[in-house]
Amino acid sequence: MTRRRFYAPPEAFSTDRTSVRLNADETQHLRKVLRLRTGDEVFVFDGAGREFRGEIQSVAREATQVRITDEVTIESTESRLNLTMAVALLKGEKFDLIVQKLVELGVNRLVPVITARADVRLRGESDAARRVDRWRRIVMEATKQCGRARLLTIAAPSALPSCIAQKQSAGEQRLMFAERQGTSLEQLIGEMHDAPKAVTAVTGPEGGWASEEIDQARAAGWQIVTLRGRTLRAETAAIVIAALLQHRFGDLR
Repeated sequence: MTRRRFYAPPEAFSTDRTSVRLNADETQHLRKVLRLRTGDEVFVFDGAGREFRGEIQSVAREATQVRITDEVTIESTESRLNLTMAVALLKGEKFDLIVQKLVELGVNRLVPVITARADVRLRGESDAARRVDRWRRIVMEATKQCGRARLLTIAAPSALPSCIAQKQSAGEQRLMFAERQGTSLEQLIGEMHDAPKAVTAVTGPEGGWASEEIDQARAAGWQIVTLRGRTLRAETAAIVIAALLQHRFGDLR
């Protein structure tokens, strides 16, 4: 039987973890889509890596009360690699697809990046906030579907210069994937003494990187990487790169 999974943030749980309150959105899905009732079994994850089995105690219009019966011991669905993908903004459904697949691939963080050749232009802070809200809803649904108990976090859209200027953390490998001027991933891995525990990878827009953007990244200490062979669409490249990095350094074996 498929698990009926719901999300509640850690603060929605009672201090002794014996009950949890689902919000209005989760309640609407529970009532109107799944048509669950008092006494039905549900699973609730907290977005921070824990999941619980419970039983519906009461269902109201704006909230559902769940009695927790036990914490679920599940095989870890989180990669040992702390992977951040910084992805150039793409039109509508293309970026939506990337968000969904990065959740499934175990990425920890997504940074939408504003680039010189991006065919998407944000119309102020309200437009950016609206898009981030949409992507977070996609994250929620994808997390429920794929069995993860930790939510991928989405940062506010950032211009490329700001993104690449971020301070490098200890042990972090920072990679810009470009169609030119880079070394192969195989060569890069061969030169590494130890596998990184954290990777931030930047992938470009449909029009590719401007030469000055590649130069800026290299000057800031980023390693430029080029995938040999076929030319990939921007949305395909972001997904493939996440999968390659999880295979090489994470848990995708």
